[in-house]
Amino acid sequence: MTPPPLPPTPRRKERKEGDIGSVFASLSGEAEAVLPPRFLDLKRSIIGDEANQAALRKGWASLTRRLAQRADEIEAKQQAAITYEEFIERPSKQLIDEIKSCGTVVVRNVVSEEQALKWLDEIREYVKLNPQVKGFPADDKQVFELYWSKPQLAARAHPRSMAVQRALLSLFSRSPDTPVSLETPLTYADRLRIRNPGDAKFALGPHIDGGSIERWEDPTYRSVYERILRGKWEEFDAWEIGARGEAKQNMYDGAGACGVFRAFQGWTSLSDTGPTEGTLRVYPFIQEMSAYTLMRPLFKVIQSRAELSHDAYLAPGNWELDLETSRFPGSPLARGQELNDDTHPHLALSRTMVSLPRVKPGDQAWWHCDVIHAVEAEHRGTGPSAVMYIPSVPLTAQNAEYVRDQRESFLAARPPPDFPGGVGESGFQGTGREEDVVGLAARNAMGLDAFDFHEGLSDDERAIREKDERAIREKANVVLGI
Repeated sequence: MTPPPLPPTPRRKERKEGDIGSVFASLSGEAEAVLPPRFLDLKRSIIGDEANQAALRKGWASLTRRLAQRADEIEAKQQAAITYEEFIERPSKQLIDEIKSCGTVVVRNVVSEEQALKWLDEIREYVKLNPQVKGFPADDKQVFELYWSKPQLAARAHPRSMAVQRALLSLFSRSPDTPVSLETPLTYADRLRIRNPGDAKFALGPHIDGGSIERWEDPTYRSVYERILRGKWEEFDAWEIGARGEAKQNMYDGAGACGVFRAFQGWTSLSDTGPTEGTLRVYPFIQEMSAYTLMRPLFKVIQSRAELSHDAYLAPGNWELDLETSRFPGSPLARGQELNDDTHPHLALSRTMVSLPRVKPGDQAWWHCDVIHAVEAEHRGTGPSAVMYIPSVPLTAQNAEYVRDQRESFLAARPPPDFPGGVGESGFQGTGREEDVVGLAARNAMGLDAFDFHEGLSDDERAIREKDERAIREKANVVLGI
């Protein structure tokens, strides 16, 4: 007997108007706020009994030693880069291992250079037609509050881009009872950036997407990192989906809170951009960065930098478990997770963040949801550093709920639920419409057409996963009301 459908989840409330400056405390100029006392209780519960405390101390010592070794290796570290054909048709084990080690990859020639440059021209024309568009910084707009331009719709729907998204999702593993489809990408509408030469205002420092304090506060989210929080960080597998798809990454509905699980964040380049020209920077060892991010709030320093040499300050013996403060460094309520040399000193981020290699229009950059990333502080090139942000989002019930609400925003040409609200593009000229979303896979991803229960699965996948795939696609159709 088919169980009765679950009651519909309430639609998300529209957020206040704003721009990307409200997402990060560093961009908005906020000082670190003291978290409420309940976070001390949370920290104590995570630290646990004497046995877990001993395991955490042992794990912290081995992790900080590893980070020191990695810092010395990073100067020679290069990010993986591969052509579209190599990634989709014949990826080598060596390449896949490299991607899984660093968490970042550049995929070349996903879209033709001609098409990408045409999109950039069309976006500029769209901005010219609609000068009222919001952006950051306000006096020289470069990160635009645009989501529904025709080029953005076309880029999200591009068949080769969607093929890359499916290939990226296939890098993850899941247990048979995990309610997620890794073969069915959804669309998550995001902003675009056209950074001008000489700009130093969009200096977005090291950060991680997918919430901040939620990683520890939400029990489901915290369970993803259980091995780390038991001091066994070497056993942590960043590529096991686990409970990520059901975690609450948005507990405070802040301006930068994310309502979906993005397995990979990514962008499609619309310009020829390389190091020193306002490009992306990443920390290139995913297991170590994840472990340190999760363990760092559990420890506090004994003697300050001013009292010790650099090496002595960072030594494991100068750090002890913090059972006295509610501090979770760089993890404010309703803001993004940020990191720097003061809050996360063992990462040595001022010297360990690596710029992506040069990209051309139509290339794509992708980074795992746990990757620490940043934007180069200054654009010292001569041309624009232009990208459209397009992530890889698997099909889950929670993600389908977001797409349902996002669909309403799209049809009304208003900002998507995760972004600053207001009238958005509803009064703009030349805004994309439903008929501009072309192709069944793209329309499925936008929640415009119902999912077929078998479409897109190979024979082997169909035989092994048909039951699970049918269940998650059927549930998504119910959530979407189609």
